[in-house]
This record gives sequence, C-alpha cells and structure tokens, in this order.
Amino acid sequence: MHLAYPAVLSALLFCTGLYGVLARRNAILVLMSVELMLNAVNLNLVAFDVWLSRAAEETLHSGQALTLFTIAIAAAEIGIGLAIVLAVHRNRGTSDIDKLRDTAEGHEPDGPDTDTPATGTAAEKAEVTA
Repeated sequence: MHLAYPAVLSALLFCTGLYGVLARRNAILVLMSVELMLNAVNLNLVAFDVWLSRAAEETLHSGQALTLFTIAIAAAEIGIGLAIVLAVHRNRGTSDIDKLRDTAEGHEPDGPDTDTPATGTAAEKAEVTA
C-alpha cells in the first residue's frame, strides 16, 4: 500500500475537523470536530510508522506508541470538555458558543440601558449591584 492513500485520507479528515471547529456554534460539535482532527493525526502517525519500519532494519514503532498517548490524551480531553459543557449548559441554559462570550459572574450588560452609574468608585458600583 502506498503512503499517499492514508495521507490523503488523513488530510481530508483533518480539513473536515478544522471546518467543524471554525463553522460550528455548538460546543459539543466543536469537541467532536477536535476529536476528528486528533484521529486524523493518529492515522498519519501510524501510516508513517509502518512506512518507516519497512525502510529501517530496526523497528521501534514509535509512531504507534505516540498514537496510544494521543488517544489517552484525547479521551481525557473529551471527558473534561463534556463536563465543562454540561456545567455551562446547566448554568446558562445553552451550549451555543456565541452566547457564551463572557462567562464572568459579574458581567455588566453592554449598552446605554444599564442601571449602574457611569462614573464613581468601585465601592459605589459594588454597593449599587449589591
């Protein structure tokens, strides 16, 4: 088997994942696209490892070992990412990335219709918001 076939498939998977990260607004779909990109990298690592092992006398299979580490990191990343998305969805009611622009608790709304005065010290602002 030629090296070009898995390399082209890996490039297509990576481009599909990159498009998903850039175009999607749902946080879960963005995480799935990141996983697709990591799997494309894993495919590339294994393909180059097999190709290099045919050329070398000693085979270390370092590409396959690195792939195992990448799979473990991807599993941890998706677990933590889903936990964060679920926590944000419970607090905010949405997982839309555009609506989650600012996650600070004391976020003041933008625009002229705010109830807080435009001038004053930080203590006065804290007193007004309390």
